[in-house]
Amino acid sequence: MRLLLDAGNTRMKWRLEREGLIIHEGWSALDTDAPFAGIEGYLGSVSRVGVSTVVQEDMRLRLLSYLDGNVAGPVHFYWAEDRRSGLQNSYMNVRTMGADRWHGMYGAWKHYKCGCAVIDAGSAITVDYVDHTGQHVGGYILPGLKMMLKSLKNDAARIAFEAGEGSGTEPGISTAECVNQGLSWLSRAMIERVRKDVLELNLSQTVLTGGDAERLLALGMAAAHHPALVLDGLGYIDDEVCKG
Repeated sequence: MRLLLDAGNTRMKWRLEREGLIIHEGWSALDTDAPFAGIEGYLGSVSRVGVSTVVQEDMRLRLLSYLDGNVAGPVHFYWAEDRRSGLQNSYMNVRTMGADRWHGMYGAWKHYKCGCAVIDAGSAITVDYVDHTGQHVGGYILPGLKMMLKSLKNDAARIAFEAGEGSGTEPGISTAECVNQGLSWLSRAMIERVRKDVLELNLSQTVLTGGDAERLLALGMAAAHHPALVLDGLGYIDDEVCKG
């Protein structure tokens, strides 16, 4: 069996496979004592673990210690690379790119083999553009919805509101509406910018993943939704490494 992990800023997604078939997928909070609730009984049969992570080093070492104590097979951490199978990183120093961005781009590149925009709407929103030759053109990193809400609550003490789930963008007539609809307004502005960039760069596909992906879809983003895109890319890379 193989276990694939996408350890983000606030939560960890996991996928358990047997002979290439997905048998379990799930997620947990990053700081929980039971990160693999429901599949603990399988861990002793795991022959290989592949990890994509952006967590701090102390948290990475805690995760590694847990895996070493509960999983039979070796644990491999994968990071951003200069190039792989036609995908070329634009960063001069690839060590400074988050592993999740590279693995998400690689998942999209393997799925579509065409120019694409890759958006990961998590704690932070990342936008990356890959042209039809596989060249990473560049991208953007923006605060995600929860990060913006937290900033308003913590840094603007006199703004009292409750977070909402709506997607309206009309001017608000209460503080809560002003905040929630203001965030939707910002999101729609981002969506429109991505749409324009896709046209200008002549990209064929927009690929969306992350915890807030459905919210962006509700706000009008035209994209293929791949909830486990980072795990997909990670799995492709681990397969290639295993085959040598």
